[in-house]
Amino acid sequence: MAASYLAKVYSAELVGVDAQLIEIEIDINVGLHAFNIVGLADRALNEAKERVNSALKNSGTKPPNRENRKITVNLAPADIKKTGSQYDLAIALGYLAATKQIRPFDSSGKMFVGELALDGRLRPIAGALNIAQLAVEKKISQLFVPRENAAEAAVMEGVEVVPVGTLLESVEILEKRRAARPARADGAADTSSEETAGTTTPVPDISEIIGQENAKRALMIAAAGGHNVLMVGPPGVGKSMLARALTGILPDLDHSEGIEVMKIWSAAGLSPGRLMTRRPFRAPHQTISAAALVGGGSDPKPGEASLAHRGVLFLDELPEFPANALESLRDPMESGTIRIARAKRAYSFPSRFSLIAAMNPCPCGYYGDAERACACTAYEILKYQRKISGPLLDRIDMQVKVGRIKVADLKNGESSREPASPRIKALVRAARLCQAKRFGESATNAEMSSREAQDAARLTEGSERFLATLDRSRISPRGYYRILKVARTIADIDSADRVSQEHLAEAFSYRLREAATF
Repeated sequence: MAASYLAKVYSAELVGVDAQLIEIEIDINVGLHAFNIVGLADRALNEAKERVNSALKNSGTKPPNRENRKITVNLAPADIKKTGSQYDLAIALGYLAATKQIRPFDSSGKMFVGELALDGRLRPIAGALNIAQLAVEKKISQLFVPRENAAEAAVMEGVEVVPVGTLLESVEILEKRRAARPARADGAADTSSEETAGTTTPVPDISEIIGQENAKRALMIAAAGGHNVLMVGPPGVGKSMLARALTGILPDLDHSEGIEVMKIWSAAGLSPGRLMTRRPFRAPHQTISAAALVGGGSDPKPGEASLAHRGVLFLDELPEFPANALESLRDPMESGTIRIARAKRAYSFPSRFSLIAAMNPCPCGYYGDAERACACTAYEILKYQRKISGPLLDRIDMQVKVGRIKVADLKNGESSREPASPRIKALVRAARLCQAKRFGESATNAEMSSREAQDAARLTEGSERFLATLDRSRISPRGYYRILKVARTIADIDSADRVSQEHLAEAFSYRLREAATF
C-alpha cells in the first residue's frame, strides 16, 4: 500500500471585519507530481504554490516540486471563499510536517499567518488584530505572525503573539531550537496630528478660527452628542477648518473603542500598528464611488464610512458627491451599520460616525452674501440645492449658516487668540460621561431610539408648551426626535437634569432651514 502522510495546521480568513478559523490539511500521496489547493481558493491563494515552493527551496528544505508526489492542500470549511496570501506560512509548515522534514509539533493550540517572499522572508498581512481576537476566542495559545504585524496583534490580550521574520525562524521555534519571544504592544498611536486618519496634518485649535461662534457652538454640541452637522456658507469662510478642528475637541477613544476602530482599519490594511486613541477623521474626495464610501466590491472591504467609525466623516462640497453615494449613507446614519449582501454571504461593517458636511449655498457660492452679488439664476440655485435629497437632509441633526468674516474682525481677533480646544474638550468629555451613565459605555445621545429620546428628555412645563408649537413648523417625526436628542445634548453640556425651553429653542434653531432654501 502506498505511503500517505497527513498534517493539519490552523490559519484564519477575514470575513468583513471578523476573522474565521480555517483548518488547513495537507495530504501527500505517492504518484505523479501535482500540487493542488482546494476549498474555494482565489487566484492569489492558488499562486501560493509558487511562493511556497521557492521559499522552501531557498530555506534549505526539499520543496514540493522536487517530489514525485501528489500534494493536496484542503482549506476547511470548504464553503467559505478563501482570499489573500496570509496562508503561505501555514501551508509551508504543514508541508514540512507532512513530509517529516521538521520534528512533530502540536498544532492544536497554534495559528500561523503570513505571506512568504521567494527567499523565505515573511511579509506583513492585513487583519492581524482581527486574527488575534479570533485566537483569543478560540483559545489558541500561540499566534505566529510576521514581525511587522506583531505589535498590532499584541494589542489583543489573551494570546501569545510570536513574531517571526522568516520561514526558517518559524521552524526553529517549533523545534525548540530557538526561544519564542512574545511581542508586546507598542504605545498608543500619536495623537498630536491626524496621523491615525491617514495624514500628518496638524489638528488646528478651534481658537484659530476667528468669529463663527454659532458654528463653533454647533460643533461643540455635535462633539458632545455625536450629532450630524451641515455647514452652509460662501467659499473661504472656514468651513473645512472648522471640520478639522472638531477632532481636537472630541474625547479620545477608550480602550474598547480603540480596539473596535483598529479592527476596521486593520481589515482594510491601514492599521497604524498601535492602539488608536484619536478618533478617526476621513475626508474623501467628491469623485468617490458608492462602493468606496460605504464598502463593497467582489471581496467586500470597509469603506470610508466604516473607517470613520467612532469619529468624523467629512464631506466637503456635499452637492458635488454622486447622488447614489450620498443616498447610500442614509441607512448607516440611522443604524450605525453597513450591510452588504452577496449571493452566499452577508457582510456587516460598523459605521457609527458623525457626518460633518459643508456646501456653498449656490454654484457660484455667494447666494445670500451681503457683500458679493450672486451670479446664479433662481433655477440654478434650486437645482444645486436639490442635489441634497430631503431624506438625507432630514437625517442631519443640525444645519448651520457660516457667514463671511470682515477683514477688520480678522485683524482684531488675531492678537487675542488663546487655545480653546482643551477647555471645550473638557466640556464635551463631561457631557459624554452623563450619556455613559444614562445609556452605557460608548453610547451617545445621537444613538438614542425614539422612545429613549422621549424618556431621556425629561421636559419642563415650558418646554412642553414649546413643543406644542412645532406642529406649525413642518417638522417630520424624525426631525422632532432629532430635536429632542440635540436638546438633551445641550442640557448635558449645561449639566442640567431636565431639558428646558431654552435648550429646545436652540436645538430647533438648527433645523429651521430643512424645509426651505439655504
